[in-house]
Amino acid sequence: MSDFDNKVKELEAAVRNIPDFPKPGIQFKDITPILKDPGLFHLSVELLATPFFGEEIDAVVGIDARGFIFASGVALKLNTGFVPIRKAGKLPYFTLEESYDLEYGSNTIAIHQDALEKGSRVVLVDDLLATGGTAVAAIKLLQSLGVEVMGVSFLIELGFLNARMKFPETGEIRSLINYVSE
Repeated sequence: MSDFDNKVKELEAAVRNIPDFPKPGIQFKDITPILKDPGLFHLSVELLATPFFGEEIDAVVGIDARGFIFASGVALKLNTGFVPIRKAGKLPYFTLEESYDLEYGSNTIAIHQDALEKGSRVVLVDDLLATGGTAVAAIKLLQSLGVEVMGVSFLIELGFLNARMKFPETGEIRSLINYVSE
């Protein structure tokens, strides 16, 4: 097993499963044990940033709310700025919005219209890829700004949900921990 694989296994071992949260039948992947351990938190940010070292990245974009935690750390590692994508109504300036469907309704996310210049090269970071709705909406928002999405990185992917099939054309999609079965 490679050093990278050993590091990922260390992170995976810290993820806590919470059954029936936030509703019955859901197996919630709790990342707070990673966040409270400075070594694991640092390791997670380092591994999320590593594929982009040496690349020309203008900003790291994080998705509200846990994505902010990892994306801001990755931005610091890459010595670039951080841009938030938030739930609609949470940003104070002029925004662009994108709506998407959930299993139980819909949601809307937003980005400031002037958050990124056309042609900017960005990395999108979030904590979890499940059904893909939020990430796909975020990519569409970024593309509407004329931004090049160089890659999308997740700490955790629920691979058994096959969300990658929904993604528009973008840079490589990466996840550190991939659960291939429930």
